[in-house]
Amino acid sequence: MVISRKARLELVGAVAARYAASTKSEKARILDEFVAIAGYHRKHAIRLLTCGRDAPVAVGRAARPRVYDEAVSQALVVLWEAADRICGKRLRPLLPLLLSSLERHGHLRLDAVIRAKLLRMGAATIDRLLAPTRLPGMAQGKRHRKQPSVKGEIPVRTFADWGDPKPGFMEIDLVAHGGGGTVGNFVHTLTLTDIASGWTECVSLAVRESALVVGAIERLRNAMPFPLRGIDSDNGSEFINDVLLRFSLDAQIEFTRSRPYLKNDQAWVEQKNGAVVRRMVGYGRLDGLVASEALARLYDSTRLFVNFFQPSFKLRSKERVGARVRKHYYAPATPCARLLASAHVAEDSKDRLRAVLVTLDPLRLLDEQPGGLCRGGRRERSRHGRPGHRRGSAGRRRHASLSRARCGPRAGCPAGGRQPDTLRCGRGRGRRSS
Repeated sequence: MVISRKARLELVGAVAARYAASTKSEKARILDEFVAIAGYHRKHAIRLLTCGRDAPVAVGRAARPRVYDEAVSQALVVLWEAADRICGKRLRPLLPLLLSSLERHGHLRLDAVIRAKLLRMGAATIDRLLAPTRLPGMAQGKRHRKQPSVKGEIPVRTFADWGDPKPGFMEIDLVAHGGGGTVGNFVHTLTLTDIASGWTECVSLAVRESALVVGAIERLRNAMPFPLRGIDSDNGSEFINDVLLRFSLDAQIEFTRSRPYLKNDQAWVEQKNGAVVRRMVGYGRLDGLVASEALARLYDSTRLFVNFFQPSFKLRSKERVGARVRKHYYAPATPCARLLASAHVAEDSKDRLRAVLVTLDPLRLLDEQPGGLCRGGRRERSRHGRPGHRRGSAGRRRHASLSRARCGPRAGCPAGGRQPDTLRCGRGRGRRSS
């Protein structure tokens, strides 16, 4: 049975007088009844019945006297401002020097007691006394937590974490066609390379924009002969953003990123950036919608030649022998051949690949490439470190003219000679089509 506090007090008043006039044995019986009804502890019940309502109440611990009064706090604020508002741990060792300097130049005069309290003050006490004077968010002792970024939601994958994945896990990267500069808007190439097969797709983007990247990936999902299972990008803002993250979550695509400033984590796509994109398009500047559309038409034929008629090596294993690393490779094979030999590619996709392979003419595809993707053997490198420029005075004149030339009606130019005022590129002197 539970009774109210008011009823308990009335019960104490009624029983206390009878309890005081009773013998020892009667007190024990009255105490048993009182404890059973009121629910008090037996010792507390004895105190209540003995003293009545004036039973002693537990008193809390008395507050410690304040050591540092308002005068000390105000002096500390002056010193803190003079020290450019540094933290207590840095201000504590500076106080003797700072006090002497301010007093010597007449900026501060302190009582001896206040000065002694300031000098024996600890760093934690300094921060506590300065808390009301600091910024409102810092006055409560709260730390400003950094808001979680999109980058923190995307896991990191290194070059050693791939293992032997299924077809569909691709590295993605952007290649800038800015002619060596970053001023203004210019065309970019989105490159996607499959880790398992080496299948490479290139998409022309008019500008560097995350929405265009997502749109290009969405179109390629239906064009590739395997499902897109995962993408691995660098840390550029065109990839690390809410748009691409939401797209990957909705499409159930695994999204990872490389470590910052470590290009070896994206070795597969970086190799294709040079062997495919730079070798075809070069290093000149491409800007405008016309240039982007011309580059897209070029990639439509290039993807067929690269994926169906360009064998590549694939690393099988490597071992360290002393100071040397010995690498072992599989036999060279085209991306199409690797997909046909894979057990993770559906049979209907393999049938479509075989049907496309029968209809392709490698010479016609090769002739559509600017300057020949694989013709002419090895290109010389100039003093500028870029392929395609010969040494000597003729090479220097050609390099100077390429930076100013606009595309003419050459088969080697991605624009095909259209709209010379809206497209600049470094391949104006391309090979004529035979």
